Amino acid sequence: MTRSLYEVFAATAERQPDAPAVEFPDGATAAGPVTYRELRRAAEAVAERIAAEHGTVDRVGLLAARGLVAYTGYLAAMRLGAGVVPLGPDYPAARNRGICDAAGVDVVVAEAAAVARGGTEWAGGRPVLSLEDDEVRAAKPDGRLTAHEADPDRPAYLLFTSGTTGRPKGIPIRHRQVLPFLAHNIARFRVGPGCRMSHTFELTFDLSVYDLFVTWGGGATLVVPSRAELFAPVDYLTDRELTHWFSVPSAVSVSAGFGQLTAGRPSALRHSVFCGEQLTLDQARAWHAVAPDATVDNLYGPTELTVACAEFRLPRDLAQWPVTSNGTVPIGRVYEGLEHRVIEETGELLVRGPQRFDGYLNPRDDEGRFTADGYYRTGDRVQLEDGLLVHRGRLDDQVKIRGYRVEPSEVEAALRHLDAVTEAVVLGVGQDGVTDLVACYTGRETGRTELIRALRGTLPIHLVPRRFKHLDSLPRNANGKVDRDALRQIVSEVNDGALA
Repeated sequence: MTRSLYEVFAATAERQPDAPAVEFPDGATAAGPVTYRELRRAAEAVAERIAAEHGTVDRVGLLAARGLVAYTGYLAAMRLGAGVVPLGPDYPAARNRGICDAAGVDVVVAEAAAVARGGTEWAGGRPVLSLEDDEVRAAKPDGRLTAHEADPDRPAYLLFTSGTTGRPKGIPIRHRQVLPFLAHNIARFRVGPGCRMSHTFELTFDLSVYDLFVTWGGGATLVVPSRAELFAPVDYLTDRELTHWFSVPSAVSVSAGFGQLTAGRPSALRHSVFCGEQLTLDQARAWHAVAPDATVDNLYGPTELTVACAEFRLPRDLAQWPVTSNGTVPIGRVYEGLEHRVIEETGELLVRGPQRFDGYLNPRDDEGRFTADGYYRTGDRVQLEDGLLVHRGRLDDQVKIRGYRVEPSEVEAALRHLDAVTEAVVLGVGQDGVTDLVACYTGRETGRTELIRALRGTLPIHLVPRRFKHLDSLPRNANGKVDRDALRQIVSEVNDGALA
């Protein structure tokens, strides 16, 4: 019986050691395919080095983008029984340092290029193992490691999302909570040897767990895109002969906006899967035109319920597609093995079962998130339409930006720390399937570039507003509270040129 994510990978490496586990694009440092045997050998070598230099570790930070250092570092940490704490190579140093502090990171595996760009201030004095792809690929273990001791109750990874208190919120996910998700999706999407899987998600995003471990658990190949391919998905999926696609829905709209959603090109795609945001029927139609022979699935789930917990597959015949009250594809039904209920008064979805996490890293964040009978309160509103759950939005102000959860209050707190800003309110404004942040503020009117530069010192790019609106004062309702609906109207009435 499989008890850890490392065992998921290692079992495949035993069955098919010479099959390609990862394929890098031409021009990459580690260009070409890396077999399961090579990837396992590299991970074992990195694990040996961590153990030799730092002894027993409980948390391993990982500062790396899509590359061999990232994958071997991830697997090496799990080989040692440690939890992986992904850090953002493009995050401000202060944010990565705060994550390391909160998670209790013992050592960080980092890409040498990232260290060369930004030093190691973000590590807060912790040891940093700086590696290059070529170095990792050539590394060989000497057999010093003891056997892997799988413990399904240990955290597999810890992710940090935007928090309402102005600080990132830590979410530990244990191996036993991930394994049911992997088994379900490997079977549903028939992932096996010969399948070629997309990799659109950064490791700081929980959907990357699907990219890596659904792929490796099924014995497929993770096809790593070049930077150019990330912005040209049709080129990526056709030229690299992908059989499985997985991305946020806004990737469809953004690609269409750049003229990169060309239909009519032959492809090997069999399954198209979207998650992280509401998938609109218009987005689904646009993607179906690109890959008409592929199924289209809409997944739903917060990080706290381990990547995804509900799903719906659109019929192959467009004439049979559902019509929903808000023009989005249903999230369908909650996975078998999980229980759910909907609070009648608010429409909030509650879920419990083996994929539900046990609680936030900081217990104070648990307040109000669980019911007495063990359900997690998602904060998402749903509605049953023709027997299917439809996502109707949030009960609070949280928004999704390219799939990342954003708490406007965290961005507002960062804005208020700027000398030029007195008050600030941040809104998620959607158009054509893409949501952007717009900040309304009082104080000294300041240029957009200056505001963005100042915020990038503390916030990752997905938390930085795209647009800014200076006001003499913020509108308020009869109770004296800021009137967000009035602000939304103000923002909608001005064109982009009127926003800084």
